[in-house]
Amino acid sequence: MKNNRLEICLGAVASTKVAGLGLGFLLCAGLAVTRVGAATQTQDQLPPTVATFSILGYDPETGEVGGAVQSRVFTLTGVLTADADAGVVATQAIVDVSYGPKGIALLKAGMKPDAIIKAIWDSDPDPQPERWTKQGRQFAVIDLQGNTATFTGPKATTWAGGKQGKFCTAQGNILAGPAVVEGMVKAFEETKGHLSLRLMAALDAGQAAGGDTRGMQAASMVIVKKGGGVWLNNDTVLRLQVDDSLNPFKELRRVVESWNAAREKGSQRPVK
Repeated sequence: MKNNRLEICLGAVASTKVAGLGLGFLLCAGLAVTRVGAATQTQDQLPPTVATFSILGYDPETGEVGGAVQSRVFTLTGVLTADADAGVVATQAIVDVSYGPKGIALLKAGMKPDAIIKAIWDSDPDPQPERWTKQGRQFAVIDLQGNTATFTGPKATTWAGGKQGKFCTAQGNILAGPAVVEGMVKAFEETKGHLSLRLMAALDAGQAAGGDTRGMQAASMVIVKKGGGVWLNNDTVLRLQVDDSLNPFKELRRVVESWNAAREKGSQRPVK
């Protein structure tokens, strides 16, 4: 982006600026995103479609917000984008990783999740419609009040879809069926304890319902809260990633439970 300025032409003439970020947004007539100077992938460089199921969730008691994801890919870098001043965005299926930072910036600008979904997808220029079409994108947004929105493009590989619950949203593609996301929401809503345990329960429930039909390989989790991380001035409560594993659920759960045990003993807490 030239001069750290992202111009999104969406329809109504309006403008807003995110204070302190040097990131401006121009809302105007048209439906195009200008990203001057951005590197463009050639068709030969495009990676395989990312088949994934994810859960975004919020805990009103602690103010923490986070997400967890699993997929049959080597690593999940770029799927979850989290910011303690905004919320969390998940981007998957025919992925455009830029959806994450764009969503966070729009949250900071005061937009609601459902409006962000429409703004980002409508303004996607679809630069590779033959091999990496925007019609197959899937993404979700949650803000710092637990408001959510989720979107699945019409060409996302079946089964693909999402389900929203109380302070959560689950979505996925190339899944065994809708029972995957339904089970994830149910598990999140019914599980007690720290947000990390609730996100983990949702992933486990999704896998128990059939999960990604291609199998499993990688999983990750992130939770943020302003000043909520260990030590001083750290907004990251928890960030875990398991790559290229025969059973990423087992290893992710081991670390989540170990982290919670340490937390109960008084470590892994912010300095106040």
